Amino acid sequence: MKKILLLFLISVSLFANERVKKIAEFQYPNDAKMQKFEYNKQLKAYNFMINNAKDQEVKTNVEFQYPNDYSMQKFTYEKEVSAKNYMKTVNDQEIKNMATSKYANDYSMQKYTYDNQLAAKNYMQSLDDSNIKRTAKRRYPDDYSMQKYYYDNNSF
Repeated sequence: MKKILLLFLISVSLFANERVKKIAEFQYPNDAKMQKFEYNKQLKAYNFMINNAKDQEVKTNVEFQYPNDYSMQKFTYEKEVSAKNYMKTVNDQEIKNMATSKYANDYSMQKYTYDNQLAAKNYMQSLDDSNIKRTAKRRYPDDYSMQKYYYDNNSF
C-alpha cells in the first residue's frame, strides 16, 4: 500500500512539474532565462496552493479563474482571503449586506464596494440638508456612491 501511495505521489509531482514547465514555455517560448524564472515562480506558487491554501471555497474559485496560472492563483487567493477576513470585521450591516449580495463570491469586490459605499455614506451624512441632497437620496436610495456623485456634480 505504501508503494502505491508513493508511486501516486511521484506521478502527481512529475505531472505538476511538467505542467509548470509547459506554462513557462508557453509564456516565454524563445527565452530560456525567463522560462527558468517563470518555472520557479509557478512552481513556488503551485506548492503554496497545494500546501498552504486552506480556504477551500476561495481555492476552488481561484483555480477555476486561473486554471493554467499558479502564480495568479496564489496572488488572487491571498487577496481574496484577506478581503474575506476583512469583511468578517466590518460594522455597517446595511452596507455589508449591499456588498455581499452584489458580489457573493468575490471578496475583493465586497471589500472595495464596502469601503467605497461607507466613505460615500459618511460623506452624505456630513452634509447639511439641501434640495440637491434630498434629490440624490431620492434618485439613488440604495447607492451612497451614486448619491455622492450626484451631489458633487450638481452642487454649485
